[in-house]
Amino acid sequence: MSNNLLFDFTVDKTTKTVSITREFAAELSLVWDAFTKQEILDQWIAPKPLVAKTKYMDFNVGGRRFYAMVSPEGQERWAIQEYTSITPKTNFKMFNAFADKDENPELPGSDWDYNFSEQNGVTKVSITIYNESLDRMERVLDGFTEGMKMTLNSLENLLATLSKQS
Repeated sequence: MSNNLLFDFTVDKTTKTVSITREFAAELSLVWDAFTKQEILDQWIAPKPLVAKTKYMDFNVGGRRFYAMVSPEGQERWAIQEYTSITPKTNFKMFNAFADKDENPELPGSDWDYNFSEQNGVTKVSITIYNESLDRMERVLDGFTEGMKMTLNSLENLLATLSKQS
C-alpha cells in the first residue's frame, strides 16, 4: 500500500455533510466497477468482521440495491440504495436509508454523490454525503467514520489483488 495516496474525511455538522476523498492506485474502470458491480462491492463494502449480502442490485437510474451488513452471529442490518443519477465512469448519485428485512425504509436517509477521476494511473473518488437529519448523522457518525476507513482500506487491498489479475 502506498502511503502517499490521498485520504481525507471531513465532517461539517452545519451543513449536515460528510466529505470523503480517497485515491487508489488502480485504473478508473476497475475502481468504478468496485463501486457499481455487486460481485465486487460485496467483497469490500462491509467493515470486518461484518460481511455484505446483497439481495438484489439494479445499477440504473431509478434502480435499487437492497443489502444487509451481516455480523458473525448472523444479525442483519438492512439498507436500501436508490440510484438517482448515473454518468458512467464519472459520477453517480443515490439515496440511502436503513431498512427492515421487508424493504421498509427508516427515514430520514442520506443523499450520496460519488465523483471519479483518474490521473497517471491513480483514481480519485470523492464522496459527498448529505444527511437529511443532523440527529441521524450524529447517531451514526462514530461507527460510520471507522467503518468507512476500514472498508476503503479493504477496497485498496482488493484493487491491488484485482489489478494483478488483469
